[in-house]
Order: sequence, then C-alpha cells, then structure tokens
Amino acid sequence: MTEAPATPVPPARPGGLRTALLAVIGLGLLLLGGGLAVALGIGQDGGPATPTADSVDAGFSRDMAIHHLQGVEMANLALERSEDAEVRQLAFDISSTQTNQTGRMQGWLSLWGVPPTGGERMAWMADGHGSMVMDGLMPGMATEDELTDLRGLSGAEFDVQFLRLMIRHHQGGLEMAQYADEHAALAAVRRLARTIAETQTAETGTMTDMLAARGGTPLPAP
Repeated sequence: MTEAPATPVPPARPGGLRTALLAVIGLGLLLLGGGLAVALGIGQDGGPATPTADSVDAGFSRDMAIHHLQGVEMANLALERSEDAEVRQLAFDISSTQTNQTGRMQGWLSLWGVPPTGGERMAWMADGHGSMVMDGLMPGMATEDELTDLRGLSGAEFDVQFLRLMIRHHQGGLEMAQYADEHAALAAVRRLARTIAETQTAETGTMTDMLAARGGTPLPAP
C-alpha cells in the first residue's frame, strides 16, 4: 500500500508579520464582499445582534486577535529561519490556523462597529484580569527584546527558543479563550473560543515534547 505523502511546508518567505497582516486583510475583504454575517457564522445565535464594545464577545475578539497576530509573526519567522522540518510544519500549522481565526474575529468586530484596537486589555474579564497586562502585553506575549533576540538566532538555538516562546504564548492565551467559552453571549464566539482552547492545549503538549527532544526546558508559565 502506497503511503500518502506528507503535507508540504511552503518555502520560507520574508516579511512574516507583513504576510500575516496581508492575509488577514485579504480574508476580511473577501468576507465583506460575500455576506459577512453568514460567512462568519453569526446572525442566528440567539444572542445580541450587535455586541457592545465592552462585551465579552467584542473584548475577546479584539484581544485574542491581537494576541494571535504575534503568534503568527513568530510562526512566520520560524518558516523563514528554521531548518528543522518538524518545527517548520508546526509553524505552518500555527500560522495558517491563527491567521484564519484572526480574520474571523476582525470580521466580527467590523460587523459590530467595534474598533480592532483600543480599549483596556482584558477588562472584559471579571476578577481584575486587566491587571495581568504588563506594558501593554497580554499574558504569554513576547517582549520586543525577546523577539529581537529570537531574530538573531539560527539553527538549533532558534528552534529551542521559538518553542519556548510559543509554548508560553499558547499558555497565556488559554485563560482568555476559556473565559470567552463560558461567558460570551454569541454561540459562534463561544465555539471559536472553545476551538482555540482545545487546539492550543494540544499544541502546547506537542511543543513541550518537541522542546524536550531538542534539549530545551520551558519558560515559566505566565
């Protein structure tokens, strides 16, 4: 029996963040031209037709989209710099998935008339989660110094640090996704939040194993 070929990983491309942003913009334009509410899976949820800017639905969509964009940036950097096929496949999966999800969330915000930036980060979560935001960065997000250091690495050193940063990044976004799954008013938002929580939990386990196999240890959890 002939074994099916592995899913190909596209060649490295320059401008990881620019590529991610263009992909998100392109998806948003496509949705706007083809029945946005239907394409985004909302409109018959039984929840409010237009969530307010301070709602869980809007706050989660805004903050998780911003959180995702940094994950896409790091994943695209791995596609450019890593020579490890397993790391590159993981990076491709993360970039593709989170670019799609970001486009979906930004599409919701556009439909609701909510700006994609601004507002107090994580203020939509109860129990003072906004205090967890440090220097504008939500839990798990890499600092600019960490991203600069990552860009300067290559080979096995790059792979180890990429996995360490991405594990922490996934861990940091998990609580937001779980909270939105429990508290968002719209079923479509809850479904996406649940998908993000489940996917990133599974990927965190995979990355932890990959990191150990490469002699690395995780960063402290956020």
